[in-house]
Amino acid sequence: MILTGIKIKEEIKAGRINIKPFNLGQLNPNSYNYRLGDTIKCFDRFDGKRSIFREIKIPKRGYVLKPKKMYLAATKEVIGSKSYAMSLIGRSSMGRYGLFLQVSANLGHTNSKHRWTLEIVAIRPIKLYPGMIIGQVSFWKNFGSIKKYDGRYGYI
Repeated sequence: MILTGIKIKEEIKAGRINIKPFNLGQLNPNSYNYRLGDTIKCFDRFDGKRSIFREIKIPKRGYVLKPKKMYLAATKEVIGSKSYAMSLIGRSSMGRYGLFLQVSANLGHTNSKHRWTLEIVAIRPIKLYPGMIIGQVSFWKNFGSIKKYDGRYGYI
């Protein structure tokens, strides 16, 4: 069951959802709009053992993504919940420009809290700006017992 925007706001006030910084103007009927952080990593090559990325500080005037290249970035907001699972997806307005966001990993586990890694691919040149609204996160009620998250990302 997905939470409504009103319920997301209530759960933030109750401390069961964490979004920092929080801006009421970014709240939607069933999600919250998150923003792009200020750096982006561009896939450079695979060295046989691992992927090598080049880190780029996104200028205030913006950075143009190259088509068919894979990038990693992070949310500006720290997002997490002790009570709900999260789903991070792109915004339809960005998708209409040809921006694919969260290409393979959109699930945020209950009990994790951090700046979320964004997987980004553009099919045509697209300019991104630091702090721009780029995607949305929704919160989902868990059914069954919640196992403690023990991944490598942040804990609550």
